[in-house]
Amino acid sequence: MNHSDTFLDRFTLTRRHMLGALAVAAASTALPFNVFAQAAAAASTSGTAQAIADHFSSVGTMQGEFVQFGPKGEQTGGKFFIQRPGKLRFNYDDPSPIRVIADGKNVAIGNMKLKTWDLYPLSKTPLSLLLAQKIDLSAGSVKSVKEESDLTTIALGNNTVFGNSTITMMFDPKTYDLRQWTITDNQGKDTSVMVFNVKTGVQFDDKVFKVPYEVIPGTAAYRD
Repeated sequence: MNHSDTFLDRFTLTRRHMLGALAVAAASTALPFNVFAQAAAAASTSGTAQAIADHFSSVGTMQGEFVQFGPKGEQTGGKFFIQRPGKLRFNYDDPSPIRVIADGKNVAIGNMKLKTWDLYPLSKTPLSLLLAQKIDLSAGSVKSVKEESDLTTIALGNNTVFGNSTITMMFDPKTYDLRQWTITDNQGKDTSVMVFNVKTGVQFDDKVFKVPYEVIPGTAAYRD
């Protein structure tokens, strides 16, 4: 698997695509305000959806395994680690050399074989919504809430920041556990991440979410 196979790259997180996403975000036509207002109103009246969002927000740390499905049907897997707010690590299984680390400020994508890293502001990626301290269903970032007997789906986005990219989180309506998230990029392509064998309330060493700024040229401004 190469760099473009990581789930973050489908979120327009290559250097070229990040610049394109920012341009699209600035130039794109936002959805009418009443669409967001209606979605937020519907979300705010959903007791189950809000309870799920509150439960997810209360989970400070998570770790487990994942299977990722790309837009062309490609499948990869590995282990993930999350610490709210803002911290995440994805270790892809061999033979992939890819590591993805978010330290609360930035997202770093590393190729351990080539010893290269790309760095992006976390706030410019939809991952910031997944890793937020709290999911507020009354906020304008909520695009839709769908409740079914076996799944509750919450879609989030922000046209100003992410363009047309969205993140859709899927929860078990009985246990409130996170089962999957799907990110749809500006081209309408989906990348889904299913999680399993999840443990919560885990204590992590600070090194788990340490971005190796010392080996990434020109990153002084990113650290502040």
